[in-house]
Amino acid sequence: NTGLGTMRALAQYVMRGPFQAGGVAAVTTAVPLLFWIGAAVVGLVILRLGISQGLNIGLWALLPALGWSIFGQDPTALAVLLQVMLMASLIRTTQSWEKALLAGSFLAIVTGLMLPVVYPGLLDDLVQAGVSFYQQYNAEIAQSLGDDLDMVIRDTMNASMAGTYLATGVGMTMLARSWQAGLYNPGGFRKEFHSLRLSAPIAVLCAVTMVVGPILGLNSMLLAWAAGTPLFLASLALVHGVVGLKKLSGNWLAMFYVALILLGPSLMILLVVLAFVDSWLDIR
Repeated sequence: NTGLGTMRALAQYVMRGPFQAGGVAAVTTAVPLLFWIGAAVVGLVILRLGISQGLNIGLWALLPALGWSIFGQDPTALAVLLQVMLMASLIRTTQSWEKALLAGSFLAIVTGLMLPVVYPGLLDDLVQAGVSFYQQYNAEIAQSLGDDLDMVIRDTMNASMAGTYLATGVGMTMLARSWQAGLYNPGGFRKEFHSLRLSAPIAVLCAVTMVVGPILGLNSMLLAWAAGTPLFLASLALVHGVVGLKKLSGNWLAMFYVALILLGPSLMILLVVLAFVDSWLDIR
């Protein structure tokens, strides 16, 4: 709870005025590994005070983020900041998590396409490390893939980077929304998250995008990550919503997340299918 108290105090401080918000956004984005706080701060300002005010504060965070991406060859802070600004803006204007997640997924695909163009050196280094790792520790897989090994690892690295930026962006937008609720609408975020579910057409669009990638010869991992994220988040909301409706204890959620960590992809696929079914049947 100390961490939550600190976060709440930070959110209160940020909302005192543009100087405080801009200062925190700039400093946290400039400090390594604190960029996520800067992104959440900008998200909070957009959600509470509107897009134009948010863009003013966003510029403070944008400068160090650009510094990292240009001089430090690390686009993480910039990509996450842009994700949060986009999603928070859509929630502010449409009150729809579905539209925000869809926009975030679209930006993730664009990011995935841009990374090899803007950061060829960075990707080459990662691919080289991946290839040598497989040749050393998984020689059988390396041999079975042959000349395709380089391409498979490149697609995987690319998708992992863009997908991680998307996941972090979603997480920070949720943090900003929970700050907003904590300060101005207690319990509002919990209620909103518990009722989050995708409409049937959007669930179909996500499912088709995940399936169609390999057929069209696109980076199927990137498409699966981008299109799977809205479904996966909707499935988490479904679990939280059912636990809330049944008034079950928090231990159930704790066990669920332990199972998610232990079972990994197999449970994730089941959850994504569940979210797809929920978009048609409304299980809650």
